[in-house]
Amino acid sequence: MTSTTRTQARTWAGVVTLLAGTLLPPLDFFIVNLAIPSIQHDLGGGDTLGRQIVASYAATYAVMLTLGGRLGDLHGRRRVFLVGLVGFALASLLCGVATGPWTLLAGRVLQGVTAALMAPQSLALIRAALDGRDQRIALGLHGATFGLAAVIGQSLGGLLVTADIGGLGWRAIFLVNLPVAALALLGGFFLRDPHSGGAQRLDRTGALLLLTGLAGIVVPLVEGPDLGWPLWCLVSLVAAAGVLIRFWRHESALGASGSRARVMPLVPPKAVTAPGVRIALVSVALFYSIAGFFLVFSEHEQAVGRTLVQASLDILPLGIGFLIGPLVVPHLVRFVPRGIAAAGLVLETIGFLAFAGLVTALGQTPWAAAPLALIGFGQGLALPSLIRLTVTLVPRAFAGLASGLVSATLQISAALSVAVIGGTFYAVAGAHGSTRAIAAVSVIIAVLLSISALLSLRAERVTPAEA
Repeated sequence: MTSTTRTQARTWAGVVTLLAGTLLPPLDFFIVNLAIPSIQHDLGGGDTLGRQIVASYAATYAVMLTLGGRLGDLHGRRRVFLVGLVGFALASLLCGVATGPWTLLAGRVLQGVTAALMAPQSLALIRAALDGRDQRIALGLHGATFGLAAVIGQSLGGLLVTADIGGLGWRAIFLVNLPVAALALLGGFFLRDPHSGGAQRLDRTGALLLLTGLAGIVVPLVEGPDLGWPLWCLVSLVAAAGVLIRFWRHESALGASGSRARVMPLVPPKAVTAPGVRIALVSVALFYSIAGFFLVFSEHEQAVGRTLVQASLDILPLGIGFLIGPLVVPHLVRFVPRGIAAAGLVLETIGFLAFAGLVTALGQTPWAAAPLALIGFGQGLALPSLIRLTVTLVPRAFAGLASGLVSATLQISAALSVAVIGGTFYAVAGAHGSTRAIAAVSVIIAVLLSISALLSLRAERVTPAEA
């Protein structure tokens, strides 16, 4: 075996390790949905605990992602990835052995923090270590892994609770992370990090301002719909806007000082203001409006009398499509180098409109599997293409930051989508039933996806950033 072949083998072994780490964060975002009733029955806490199980992880993960990406840039992405992986495994173990609500919630918060350290490094290492076709293939696999985790995670939760393996019940949804983390850790020495970190110090003031501002947005978005939007949620959103303005001014001042500054900006303005980046991030945010659909689909399934196992299987066509889509992208790029993200978003739009029409005309029907598969396939095409588009618009030196920004945008969009799409579903369902409600939100999502498609085409006209 030649030196080049050995290097390529080690590189792809490292990519497989990164994909294992990519699987875990979205898996744990979705896997709890169908297990919440069982957790509430076992630990108590009622509806409040169910909301907090989701919110504690989602809010912490979203708030910490940008910081996690920047820590990788400063201290080495491989090192930060492995620290996050070990921490996530320990947090999952804590959740799996929890004997009370507060222990479980502490584990969920720790999961969110460590997932935010781990997740951005996957994309950053792929961007830093690979080029050309290899990078496109790796991003396609990354998108497939993310999609598989998002959809299969929701199905797996219901199946694991129903199977009650070894009498573990709901605890299995957390303990299943341990063998995945162990395999990823064993493959950790294959990881190659061309960027070993810099000598700059972390922008602590910027980190505090950013975390405070994002928390002021994400927490109300996650908690507000279930609490009826109390006054503190609205005050928090307004205050957060002021904090984020202060954060941007602080970052701009650091960036203006250039090499004279001993502290590197947490979010260097030239990374975010690079041509096309903001348009691409808005497209990413609108793309992930689909996150709210997973929640309302589960609610609709329960409303029409589907069991946990049936609900888990009904969503599978979307998951299968989502798995296949990213694997097709590297082959499509050779023939159609532009417009794949937009094409995927258009397919999603058609799928949602078809789904809305079918459920309105026929109700619960096996024919719904076809538009769900189309939605999944379109999302599988769009996700890696949008990610690649956004990270390539950001200078390579900020690859970790770019990954953190994309992941944070996805998570904040998920929180907003759950609030808006979920709120709309419950309002329409209360007046007209769940069938009309899920049709209505499907049309809303289709409109948002069509706007995302137009923005992605606009962003693609921008010349990618240089290293």
